Amino acid sequence: MEKPFTRNEYMKRMERVKQRMMEKGLDALITMNPANMNYLSGYDGHSFYVPQAVMVFLSEDEPVWAGRAMDASGARFTTWLKDENIRGYDDDYVQSDVKHPVQFFADVMREKRVDQKRIGVEMNQDFFLHRSYVELIRALPQASLVDVSYMINRIRMIKSEQEITYMKQAAQITDLAITAAVNKIAAGVRESDVAADVYHALVRGTGEFCGDYPAIPPLMPSEDKTSTPHLSWSDRIYQNNEIVHLELSGCRLRYHAPLARTVFTGKPPQRYMDMVKTVIEGLHAMLDVIRAGMTCEEVEQTWREVIRKAGIEKESRVGYPVGLGYPPDWGEQTVSMRPGDITVLEPNMTFHVLPALWMEPYSFIISETVRVTEQGCETFSSLPRELFVR
Repeated sequence: MEKPFTRNEYMKRMERVKQRMMEKGLDALITMNPANMNYLSGYDGHSFYVPQAVMVFLSEDEPVWAGRAMDASGARFTTWLKDENIRGYDDDYVQSDVKHPVQFFADVMREKRVDQKRIGVEMNQDFFLHRSYVELIRALPQASLVDVSYMINRIRMIKSEQEITYMKQAAQITDLAITAAVNKIAAGVRESDVAADVYHALVRGTGEFCGDYPAIPPLMPSEDKTSTPHLSWSDRIYQNNEIVHLELSGCRLRYHAPLARTVFTGKPPQRYMDMVKTVIEGLHAMLDVIRAGMTCEEVEQTWREVIRKAGIEKESRVGYPVGLGYPPDWGEQTVSMRPGDITVLEPNMTFHVLPALWMEPYSFIISETVRVTEQGCETFSSLPRELFVR
């Protein structure tokens, strides 16, 4: 089975991770985050509802994948690892009051002779649960556990050319899904029927490549629900003169390129169009200044200066890194474009720039996924930056 990346690329990722481990004085590292597991091993399976892990050892060239035994074959299909580095635990570890998969992971740590050394763990990641931490302490009482919650995530921020290629392919799928939604939305149409067309586009992809399931379902609230983010479809019928938000992403080999656009059913009032113009101007201002060497807060300040002239304030961030992702998030969970974040942008970082306004009675969202370059930024979508009127 052809792998998405070469063995050489995986080895380079391991080298970067090991360098950070040495800087922190770590002998081993364990990640249970599906995106980080994929990044280091290539593993891609919808099996993260049970504990699974990738373990990195300074003394070993390859990491070790450990998961449910029935998923070990999936690891052989998708990873670049030798069979000896694919370890499966028996089913009696699953949802047991007596046994826990972390005990199995600890056995691997003992085998590698790091059970009394410094081990990095991601204490603030979605899939490292409290019981996993308790069981790890109990199983490795002489180990020193060190929090490395966002270490791998930050390494992932700078993309390789192959990763950029997959994000551009994801962007093509995103554009098809947004277009399908815009073409379907109209007064009298049911929200769920639009969602069905969106999912068809997300999975079908292009004639050249298909799409994967995205880390976040399509977000597409309408009417008064557009005053808040993170809501999706229902069985209600679109009416005349209402706002519909679309925020979604195509996914290609687990890589995302999110995009947001807004639809208005009917004739938008001038007051609304004035706000739309300001937000689009703010987006363009950010896209004009983003380049390597800037800080995240400097990008946000550019947006803030534009909307201040119109008497608009926005407290939430206006951008975050994206790329490789599994549910529940396509964001890389590292930095943000907001005041106080002085992270310096570097070439091949990729961001979802989202200057959205969730307000009453009017709201408007629009975004771009971009690649940071030395000269500026490259946008991935080919769709116009405008309000779509239906």
